[in-house]
Amino acid sequence: MTVQTPLRCHPFASLLTSIILFASLCGLSTSSAQPAPPHHHHAPWDTPVVWSHTIHEGGANIQIDFAPGSLEISREQVVNWIDTAARAVSEYYGRFPVPRDRVLVIPVPDRRGVLSGTTWGNVDGFPAFSRMRLGQHTTAQDLVADWTMTHEFVHTALPSLSPNHHWLEEGLATYVEPIARAQLGTLTPQFVWKETVQGMPQGEPQPGEQGLDNTHTWASTYWGGALFCMMADIAIREKTGNRKGLQDGLRGILAAGGSIAVDWPIAKVITVADQATGTRVLADLYKKMGQSASAPTDLDSLWNRLGISLQNGEVVFNDHAPLAPIREAITTPHP
Repeated sequence: MTVQTPLRCHPFASLLTSIILFASLCGLSTSSAQPAPPHHHHAPWDTPVVWSHTIHEGGANIQIDFAPGSLEISREQVVNWIDTAARAVSEYYGRFPVPRDRVLVIPVPDRRGVLSGTTWGNVDGFPAFSRMRLGQHTTAQDLVADWTMTHEFVHTALPSLSPNHHWLEEGLATYVEPIARAQLGTLTPQFVWKETVQGMPQGEPQPGEQGLDNTHTWASTYWGGALFCMMADIAIREKTGNRKGLQDGLRGILAAGGSIAVDWPIAKVITVADQATGTRVLADLYKKMGQSASAPTDLDSLWNRLGISLQNGEVVFNDHAPLAPIREAITTPHP
């Protein structure tokens, strides 16, 4: 089953307010990382294909298919956009998460930009399949600025979870995507942390909410999940002397056979990731944020400890702050 979110706007995109408004108007959506429904005549992957190309990235074969329709940019530019996203995810995870993937590009008449992405698991022999809708008038710069393709590829690295844990699927993709791009070198750390500081407060629990498992609002699903991942990353690095982070836990899930192609309970995801970091950070944080009401995080204090401040709308780093080495390590390429 694929679960789609009616409103899909990304916390790390620039011009956040405008993008949220645009997304609400166009119904931009994405899927959770869940297995596909049975094959049938009207399935998205049954769309006719007029051109196909396969790229090889991170040890994987990624088949890129184009549906009928007109695009003002070249197919080669679209392929390069997909390849760059695949390289970012391969950089973060140490390899591409699945051995075979398929991306179907759907041109949409009289529109501009990357309109939506949806990802399923186990489709017609592919462990992962993503449908990407591109506006006819999309420009090369639109693709350079896009986050959606990377976000969808991050989905392929996490086992499919139950609907109550959709927040971890979307929150993880939200958190990892800009970091992966920064580790590849296509985003600056300043950009990542600026949008983090501006957006992360949306993930704070609201009065009456009873934990991420029981709160299914857009803010909780995306930002609440991202806040969980950020807090876990920082805590793991604090407990391990900055030798390991959430990235190590996620690589551990892949090493244990976890990906979008398999169903795991959240308890297994957390246990395997904690074992990979040698901590109990995820288990403890899940009890605190996932299963019950939690107090808001003192984000202002956290930014100070990380050495992050906003001055005249721009991020300024304090490299003498106590957690500055952790801030630097999060966006630095992993060995």
